[in-house]
Amino acid sequence: MTQPTAASAARGKRSWLAAAPAVLMMAWGGNQFTPLLLLYRKVEGYSALQVDLFFGAYIIGLIPGFLIAGSLSDRFGRKPLMAVSVVLSVVAAVVLALGSASPTAMMIGRLLSGLSVAVAMVVGTTWIRELSTGTVPPAVTARRASLTITAGFLLGAVAAGVLAQWAPWPTITPYVVQLVLTSAAAVALARGIETAGDRSGPQGRGRERRPLVDVVIAPEHRRRFFTVVVPMAPWVFAAPALAFAVSPAIVVERLGGLEIAFAALLTLVSLTVGFLIQPSVPRIAARVGGASGSVGLGLLAVGTLLVAANVAVQSPLVACAAGVLLGGSYGVCMLTGLVEVQAIAGGRNLAGLTGLYYALTYIGFALPAILSALAPTFGMLPLLVAVAVLASGCAAIVAFGVRRTR
Repeated sequence: MTQPTAASAARGKRSWLAAAPAVLMMAWGGNQFTPLLLLYRKVEGYSALQVDLFFGAYIIGLIPGFLIAGSLSDRFGRKPLMAVSVVLSVVAAVVLALGSASPTAMMIGRLLSGLSVAVAMVVGTTWIRELSTGTVPPAVTARRASLTITAGFLLGAVAAGVLAQWAPWPTITPYVVQLVLTSAAAVALARGIETAGDRSGPQGRGRERRPLVDVVIAPEHRRRFFTVVVPMAPWVFAAPALAFAVSPAIVVERLGGLEIAFAALLTLVSLTVGFLIQPSVPRIAARVGGASGSVGLGLLAVGTLLVAANVAVQSPLVACAAGVLLGGSYGVCMLTGLVEVQAIAGGRNLAGLTGLYYALTYIGFALPAILSALAPTFGMLPLLVAVAVLASGCAAIVAFGVRRTR
Protein backbone atom coordinates (compact mmCIF):
# COMPACT_ATOMS: atom_id res chain seq x y z
CA MET A 1 0.00 0.00 0.00
CA THR A 2 1.15 3.57 -0.65
CA GLN A 3 2.79 5.02 2.45
CA PRO A 4 0.78 7.77 4.17
CA THR A 5 3.39 10.45 3.52
CA ALA A 6 3.58 9.54 -0.16
CA ALA A 7 -0.20 9.52 -0.42
CA SER A 8 -0.43 12.92 1.18
CA ALA A 9 2.20 14.37 -1.13
CA ALA A 10 0.60 12.86 -4.23
CA ARG A 11 -2.85 14.20 -3.64
CA GLY A 12 -3.65 17.04 -5.93
CA LYS A 13 -6.65 18.93 -7.09
CA ARG A 14 -7.69 16.08 -9.39
CA SER A 15 -6.81 13.00 -7.33
CA TRP A 16 -10.48 12.34 -6.66
CA LEU A 17 -11.10 11.90 -10.39
CA ALA A 18 -9.47 8.46 -10.23
CA ALA A 19 -12.30 7.21 -8.02
CA ALA A 20 -15.17 9.22 -9.53
CA PRO A 21 -15.65 7.29 -12.84
CA ALA A 22 -16.09 3.97 -11.04
CA VAL A 23 -18.56 5.49 -8.57
CA LEU A 24 -20.47 7.05 -11.47
CA MET A 25 -20.65 3.77 -13.36
CA MET A 26 -21.82 1.78 -10.33
CA ALA A 27 -24.69 4.27 -9.92
CA TRP A 28 -25.28 4.06 -13.69
CA GLY A 29 -25.64 0.28 -13.49
CA GLY A 30 -27.96 0.43 -10.51
CA ASN A 31 -30.42 2.99 -11.84
CA GLN A 32 -30.56 2.04 -15.51
CA PHE A 33 -33.00 -0.70 -14.50
CA THR A 34 -35.65 1.90 -13.57
CA PRO A 35 -36.82 2.84 -17.10
CA LEU A 36 -36.45 -0.81 -18.15
CA LEU A 37 -39.20 -1.93 -15.74
CA LEU A 38 -41.89 -1.18 -18.34
CA LEU A 39 -39.80 -2.90 -21.01
CA TYR A 40 -39.57 -6.16 -19.07
CA ARG A 41 -43.31 -6.18 -18.43
CA LYS A 42 -43.95 -5.57 -22.12
CA VAL A 43 -41.34 -7.87 -23.69
CA GLU A 44 -40.99 -10.69 -21.16
CA GLY A 45 -44.55 -10.60 -19.81
CA TYR A 46 -43.62 -10.10 -16.17
CA SER A 47 -46.37 -9.04 -13.80
CA ALA A 48 -46.26 -5.92 -11.66
CA LEU A 49 -45.60 -8.13 -8.62
CA GLN A 50 -42.61 -9.81 -10.29
CA VAL A 51 -41.12 -6.45 -11.24
CA ASP A 52 -41.58 -5.26 -7.65
CA LEU A 53 -39.75 -8.39 -6.48
CA PHE A 54 -36.82 -7.58 -8.80
CA PHE A 55 -36.60 -4.18 -7.21
CA GLY A 56 -36.91 -5.79 -3.79
CA ALA A 57 -33.88 -7.96 -4.56
CA TYR A 58 -31.96 -4.76 -5.33
CA ILE A 59 -32.88 -3.35 -1.93
CA ILE A 60 -31.88 -6.61 -0.24
CA GLY A 61 -28.43 -6.17 -1.75
CA LEU A 62 -28.25 -2.50 -0.83
CA ILE A 63 -29.02 -2.53 2.87
CA PRO A 64 -26.31 -4.94 4.14
CA GLY A 65 -23.87 -3.36 1.72
CA PHE A 66 -24.59 0.05 3.22
CA LEU A 67 -24.08 -1.19 6.75
CA ILE A 68 -20.87 -3.25 6.38
CA ALA A 69 -19.03 -1.75 3.38
CA GLY A 70 -17.61 1.15 5.39
CA SER A 71 -16.16 -1.06 8.10
CA LEU A 72 -14.71 -3.48 5.55
CA SER A 73 -13.04 -0.60 3.71
CA ASP A 74 -11.54 0.62 6.98
CA ARG A 75 -9.94 -2.81 7.38
CA PHE A 76 -8.95 -3.61 3.80
CA GLY A 77 -8.81 -0.23 2.07
CA ARG A 78 -11.02 1.88 -0.19
CA LYS A 79 -9.45 0.73 -3.42
CA PRO A 80 -9.89 -3.05 -2.93
CA LEU A 81 -13.53 -2.59 -1.94
CA MET A 82 -14.18 -0.44 -5.01
CA ALA A 83 -12.54 -3.12 -7.16
CA VAL A 84 -15.00 -5.63 -5.69
CA SER A 85 -17.83 -3.23 -6.50
CA VAL A 86 -16.74 -3.07 -10.14
CA VAL A 87 -16.58 -6.87 -10.40
CA LEU A 88 -20.06 -7.21 -8.87
CA SER A 89 -21.43 -4.64 -11.31
CA VAL A 90 -19.94 -6.44 -14.31
CA VAL A 91 -21.31 -9.82 -13.21
CA ALA A 92 -24.73 -8.28 -12.55
CA ALA A 93 -24.81 -6.70 -16.02
CA VAL A 94 -23.94 -9.98 -17.71
CA VAL A 95 -26.57 -11.91 -15.72
CA LEU A 96 -29.28 -9.32 -16.43
CA ALA A 97 -28.42 -9.08 -20.13
CA LEU A 98 -28.43 -12.84 -20.72
CA GLY A 99 -31.18 -13.77 -18.26
CA SER A 100 -33.97 -11.29 -18.97
CA ALA A 101 -36.43 -14.16 -19.55
CA SER A 102 -35.58 -15.86 -16.23
CA PRO A 103 -37.06 -14.50 -12.99
CA THR A 104 -34.31 -16.24 -11.02
CA ALA A 105 -31.57 -14.62 -13.11
CA MET A 106 -33.23 -11.23 -12.74
CA MET A 107 -33.37 -11.61 -8.97
CA ILE A 108 -29.71 -12.62 -8.79
CA GLY A 109 -28.63 -9.83 -11.12
CA ARG A 110 -30.50 -7.19 -9.17
CA LEU A 111 -29.14 -8.49 -5.86
CA LEU A 112 -25.56 -8.22 -7.14
CA SER A 113 -26.30 -4.79 -8.58
CA GLY A 114 -27.57 -3.63 -5.20
CA LEU A 115 -24.40 -4.79 -3.47
CA SER A 116 -22.28 -3.02 -6.07
CA VAL A 117 -24.15 0.26 -5.72
CA ALA A 118 -24.03 0.10 -1.92
CA VAL A 119 -20.25 -0.28 -1.91
CA ALA A 120 -19.84 2.55 -4.39
CA MET A 121 -22.13 4.91 -2.47
CA VAL A 122 -20.46 4.25 0.88
CA VAL A 123 -16.83 3.48 0.06
CA GLY A 124 -16.58 5.35 -3.24
CA THR A 125 -18.06 8.61 -1.97
CA THR A 126 -15.96 8.38 1.22
CA TRP A 127 -12.88 7.83 -0.94
CA ILE A 128 -13.73 10.84 -3.09
CA ARG A 129 -14.03 13.01 0.02
CA GLU A 130 -10.74 11.72 1.44
CA LEU A 131 -8.95 12.28 -1.85
CA SER A 132 -10.28 15.84 -1.76
CA THR A 133 -8.82 16.69 1.65
CA GLY A 134 -6.36 19.50 2.20
CA THR A 135 -7.45 23.01 1.26
CA VAL A 136 -10.81 21.89 -0.16
CA PRO A 137 -13.74 22.93 2.10
CA PRO A 138 -15.83 20.05 3.54
CA ALA A 139 -18.96 21.24 1.73
CA VAL A 140 -17.12 20.98 -1.59
CA THR A 141 -15.89 17.45 -0.89
CA ALA A 142 -19.42 16.36 0.00
CA ARG A 143 -20.73 18.04 -3.15
CA ARG A 144 -18.24 16.20 -5.35
CA ALA A 145 -19.38 12.87 -3.95
CA SER A 146 -23.07 13.71 -4.24
CA LEU A 147 -22.76 15.08 -7.79
CA THR A 148 -20.89 11.96 -8.93
CA ILE A 149 -23.62 9.67 -7.62
CA THR A 150 -26.36 11.88 -9.06
CA ALA A 151 -24.67 12.00 -12.48
CA GLY A 152 -24.45 8.20 -12.52
CA PHE A 153 -28.12 7.77 -11.63
CA LEU A 154 -29.07 10.33 -14.26
CA LEU A 155 -26.95 9.12 -17.16
CA GLY A 156 -27.65 5.44 -16.57
CA ALA A 157 -31.43 5.83 -16.53
CA VAL A 158 -31.54 8.18 -19.52
CA ALA A 159 -29.20 6.08 -21.65
CA ALA A 160 -31.07 2.88 -20.83
CA GLY A 161 -34.44 4.49 -21.55
CA VAL A 162 -33.32 5.79 -24.94
CA LEU A 163 -31.68 2.50 -25.91
CA ALA A 164 -34.65 0.44 -24.73
CA GLN A 165 -37.09 2.60 -26.69
CA TRP A 166 -35.23 2.85 -30.01
CA ALA A 167 -32.09 0.66 -30.15
CA PRO A 168 -31.98 -2.96 -31.38
CA TRP A 169 -31.92 -5.78 -28.81
CA PRO A 170 -33.35 -3.50 -26.08
CA THR A 171 -32.89 -6.03 -23.27
CA ILE A 172 -29.18 -6.41 -24.07
CA THR A 173 -27.84 -3.17 -25.60
CA PRO A 174 -28.04 -1.03 -22.41
CA TYR A 175 -25.87 -3.55 -20.56
CA VAL A 176 -23.31 -3.70 -23.38
CA VAL A 177 -22.91 0.08 -23.18
CA GLN A 178 -22.58 -0.16 -19.40
CA LEU A 179 -19.86 -2.82 -19.64
CA VAL A 180 -17.80 -0.82 -22.13
CA LEU A 181 -17.89 2.32 -19.99
CA THR A 182 -17.23 0.36 -16.79
CA SER A 183 -14.05 -1.02 -18.36
CA ALA A 184 -12.81 2.52 -18.92
CA ALA A 185 -13.70 3.43 -15.32
CA ALA A 186 -11.73 0.43 -14.05
CA VAL A 187 -8.61 1.76 -15.79
CA ALA A 188 -8.96 5.08 -13.93
CA LEU A 189 -9.65 3.24 -10.67
CA ALA A 190 -6.33 1.40 -10.92
CA ARG A 191 -4.55 4.75 -10.62
CA GLY A 192 -6.32 5.77 -7.42
CA ILE A 193 -4.39 6.48 -4.21
CA GLU A 194 -5.33 4.45 -1.14
CA THR A 195 -6.50 6.61 1.78
CA ALA A 196 -7.57 4.11 4.46
CA GLY A 197 -4.91 4.17 7.17
CA ASP A 198 -3.66 7.60 6.15
CA ARG A 199 -3.43 9.77 9.28
CA SER A 200 -2.07 12.79 7.51
CA GLY A 201 -5.40 14.59 7.21
CA PRO A 202 -8.41 15.27 9.41
CA GLN A 203 -10.27 12.35 7.84
CA GLY A 204 -7.40 9.90 8.16
CA ARG A 205 -7.83 6.76 10.16
CA GLY A 206 -5.85 3.69 11.00
CA ARG A 207 -6.67 0.12 10.16
CA GLU A 208 -7.49 -0.95 13.70
CA ARG A 209 -10.04 -3.74 13.87
CA ARG A 210 -13.59 -2.51 14.39
CA PRO A 211 -17.09 -4.05 14.47
CA LEU A 212 -18.41 -5.17 11.10
CA VAL A 213 -21.27 -2.70 11.49
CA ASP A 214 -19.54 0.46 12.71
CA VAL A 215 -22.09 3.27 12.92
CA VAL A 216 -21.51 4.73 16.37
CA ILE A 217 -22.85 8.26 16.83
CA ALA A 218 -21.16 10.33 19.52
CA PRO A 219 -23.62 11.29 22.32
CA GLU A 220 -23.19 15.00 21.65
CA HIS A 221 -24.34 14.51 18.04
CA ARG A 222 -27.25 12.12 18.53
CA ARG A 223 -29.91 14.78 18.93
CA ARG A 224 -28.76 16.47 15.73
CA PHE A 225 -28.79 13.16 13.86
CA PHE A 226 -32.27 12.14 15.00
CA THR A 227 -33.93 15.53 14.57
CA VAL A 228 -32.26 16.72 11.36
CA VAL A 229 -30.91 13.75 9.40
CA VAL A 230 -33.44 11.02 10.19
CA PRO A 231 -36.64 13.00 9.37
CA MET A 232 -35.12 14.10 6.05
CA ALA A 233 -33.22 11.04 4.80
CA PRO A 234 -36.11 8.80 3.62
CA TRP A 235 -37.41 11.63 1.43
CA VAL A 236 -34.13 11.87 -0.53
CA PHE A 237 -35.10 9.03 -2.88
CA ALA A 238 -38.85 9.30 -2.28
CA ALA A 239 -38.73 12.51 -4.32
CA PRO A 240 -37.26 11.08 -7.56
CA ALA A 241 -39.32 7.90 -7.06
CA LEU A 242 -42.46 10.02 -7.24
CA ALA A 243 -41.08 11.77 -10.31
CA PHE A 244 -40.16 8.81 -12.49
CA ALA A 245 -42.07 5.87 -10.96
CA VAL A 246 -45.45 7.34 -9.99
CA SER A 247 -45.92 10.18 -12.50
CA PRO A 248 -45.46 8.09 -15.69
CA ALA A 249 -48.16 5.67 -14.56
CA ILE A 250 -50.58 8.56 -14.06
CA VAL A 251 -50.19 9.84 -17.65
CA VAL A 252 -49.49 6.53 -19.42
CA GLU A 253 -52.66 6.78 -21.56
CA ARG A 254 -51.44 10.09 -23.03
CA LEU A 255 -48.02 8.81 -24.14
CA GLY A 256 -48.88 6.94 -27.33
CA GLY A 257 -46.62 3.97 -26.70
CA LEU A 258 -43.62 6.09 -25.64
CA GLU A 259 -43.91 5.27 -21.96
CA ILE A 260 -40.31 4.01 -21.68
CA ALA A 261 -38.92 7.15 -23.30
CA PHE A 262 -41.15 9.34 -21.11
CA ALA A 263 -39.94 7.60 -17.95
CA ALA A 264 -36.40 8.32 -19.13
CA LEU A 265 -37.37 11.95 -19.81
CA LEU A 266 -38.72 12.41 -16.30
CA THR A 267 -35.52 10.88 -14.96
CA LEU A 268 -33.54 13.35 -17.05
CA VAL A 269 -35.60 16.31 -15.84
CA SER A 270 -35.63 15.45 -12.14
CA LEU A 271 -32.04 14.31 -11.76
CA THR A 272 -30.66 17.12 -13.93
CA VAL A 273 -32.34 19.63 -11.64
CA GLY A 274 -31.04 17.65 -8.66
CA PHE A 275 -27.55 17.81 -10.13
CA LEU A 276 -27.64 21.52 -10.98
CA ILE A 277 -29.08 22.71 -7.69
CA GLN A 278 -26.45 21.12 -5.46
CA PRO A 279 -23.77 23.81 -5.90
CA SER A 280 -26.36 26.31 -4.60
CA VAL A 281 -27.16 24.36 -1.43
CA PRO A 282 -24.56 26.19 0.73
CA ARG A 283 -26.09 29.52 -0.28
CA ILE A 284 -29.58 28.19 0.45
CA ALA A 285 -28.40 27.00 3.86
CA ALA A 286 -26.88 30.40 4.62
CA ARG A 287 -30.16 32.15 3.81
CA VAL A 288 -32.31 29.88 5.99
CA GLY A 289 -30.03 29.54 8.99
CA GLY A 290 -28.73 26.10 8.07
CA ALA A 291 -32.17 24.54 7.53
CA SER A 292 -31.67 23.72 3.86
CA GLY A 293 -33.24 20.33 4.49
CA SER A 294 -36.52 22.07 5.27
CA VAL A 295 -36.32 23.85 1.92
CA GLY A 296 -35.81 20.54 0.16
CA LEU A 297 -38.78 18.99 1.95
CA GLY A 298 -40.88 22.02 1.09
CA LEU A 299 -40.08 21.50 -2.60
CA LEU A 300 -41.10 17.87 -2.17
CA ALA A 301 -44.46 18.83 -0.65
CA VAL A 302 -45.28 21.24 -3.49
CA GLY A 303 -44.09 18.78 -6.14
CA THR A 304 -46.22 16.02 -4.61
CA LEU A 305 -49.27 18.28 -4.71
CA LEU A 306 -48.61 18.81 -8.43
CA VAL A 307 -48.50 15.05 -8.93
CA ALA A 308 -51.78 14.82 -7.01
CA ALA A 309 -53.39 17.46 -9.23
CA ASN A 310 -52.20 15.55 -12.27
CA VAL A 311 -54.32 12.57 -11.24
CA ALA A 312 -57.24 14.60 -12.60
CA VAL A 313 -55.44 16.49 -15.39
CA GLN A 314 -53.20 13.66 -16.67
CA SER A 315 -50.85 16.07 -18.44
CA PRO A 316 -47.27 15.09 -19.38
CA LEU A 317 -46.29 18.76 -18.99
CA VAL A 318 -47.56 18.85 -15.42
CA ALA A 319 -45.63 15.64 -14.75
CA CYS A 320 -42.46 17.36 -16.02
CA ALA A 321 -43.15 20.44 -13.86
CA ALA A 322 -43.55 18.19 -10.83
CA GLY A 323 -40.29 16.47 -11.82
CA VAL A 324 -38.48 19.82 -11.63
CA LEU A 325 -39.63 20.41 -8.05
CA LEU A 326 -39.05 16.84 -6.96
CA GLY A 327 -35.59 16.84 -8.53
CA GLY A 328 -34.75 20.03 -6.66
CA SER A 329 -35.90 18.38 -3.45
CA TYR A 330 -33.67 15.37 -4.13
CA GLY A 331 -30.59 17.52 -4.79
CA VAL A 332 -31.03 19.74 -1.73
CA CYS A 333 -31.82 16.90 0.68
CA MET A 334 -29.10 14.56 -0.62
CA LEU A 335 -26.29 17.08 -0.24
CA THR A 336 -27.61 18.49 3.03
CA GLY A 337 -27.64 15.00 4.53
CA LEU A 338 -24.11 14.24 3.37
CA VAL A 339 -22.78 17.50 4.83
CA GLU A 340 -24.56 16.78 8.13
CA VAL A 341 -23.17 13.24 8.28
CA GLN A 342 -19.66 14.43 7.47
CA ALA A 343 -19.82 16.95 10.32
CA ILE A 344 -21.31 14.46 12.79
CA ALA A 345 -18.89 11.64 11.93
CA GLY A 346 -15.67 13.64 12.02
CA GLY A 347 -12.69 11.45 11.19
CA ARG A 348 -13.49 8.24 13.01
CA ASN A 349 -16.67 6.84 11.52
CA LEU A 350 -17.26 8.62 8.21
CA ALA A 351 -17.72 5.53 6.02
CA GLY A 352 -19.92 3.70 8.54
CA LEU A 353 -22.20 6.65 9.23
CA THR A 354 -22.40 7.44 5.51
CA GLY A 355 -23.61 3.88 5.00
CA LEU A 356 -26.30 4.30 7.64
CA TYR A 357 -27.40 7.54 6.01
CA TYR A 358 -27.71 5.92 2.59
CA ALA A 359 -29.65 3.01 4.10
CA LEU A 360 -32.14 5.52 5.50
CA THR A 361 -32.42 7.34 2.16
CA TYR A 362 -33.35 4.18 0.28
CA ILE A 363 -36.40 3.67 2.48
CA GLY A 364 -37.97 6.28 0.24
CA PHE A 365 -37.93 3.96 -2.75
CA ALA A 366 -40.69 1.97 -1.02
CA LEU A 367 -43.10 4.89 -1.44
CA PRO A 368 -44.37 3.99 -4.96
CA ALA A 369 -45.10 0.41 -3.86
CA ILE A 370 -46.92 1.66 -0.75
CA LEU A 371 -49.01 4.04 -2.85
CA SER A 372 -49.84 1.29 -5.35
CA ALA A 373 -50.92 -1.05 -2.57
CA LEU A 374 -53.14 1.53 -0.86
CA ALA A 375 -54.56 3.27 -3.95
CA PRO A 376 -57.38 0.75 -4.61
CA THR A 377 -58.70 1.41 -1.09
CA PHE A 378 -58.07 5.11 -0.55
CA GLY A 379 -57.47 6.53 -4.04
CA MET A 380 -54.23 7.97 -5.35
CA LEU A 381 -55.23 11.62 -4.95
CA PRO A 382 -55.86 11.53 -1.17
CA LEU A 383 -52.72 9.46 -0.65
CA LEU A 384 -50.55 11.98 -2.48
CA VAL A 385 -52.05 14.84 -0.47
CA ALA A 386 -51.25 12.88 2.70
CA VAL A 387 -47.65 12.46 1.51
CA ALA A 388 -47.38 16.23 0.97
CA VAL A 389 -48.70 16.88 4.48
CA LEU A 390 -46.27 14.36 5.98
CA ALA A 391 -43.34 15.92 4.11
CA SER A 392 -44.36 19.36 5.40
CA GLY A 393 -44.42 18.01 8.95
CA CYS A 394 -40.91 16.60 8.50
CA ALA A 395 -39.77 19.99 7.18
CA ALA A 396 -40.98 21.59 10.41
CA ILE A 397 -39.19 18.95 12.50
CA VAL A 398 -35.93 19.54 10.61
CA ALA A 399 -36.17 23.32 11.03
CA PHE A 400 -36.80 22.87 14.75
CA GLY A 401 -33.92 20.40 15.05
CA VAL A 402 -31.50 22.78 13.34
CA ARG A 403 -32.41 25.60 15.71
CA ARG A 404 -32.18 23.44 18.85
CA THR A 405 -28.85 21.82 17.98
CA ARG A 406 -27.01 24.80 16.54
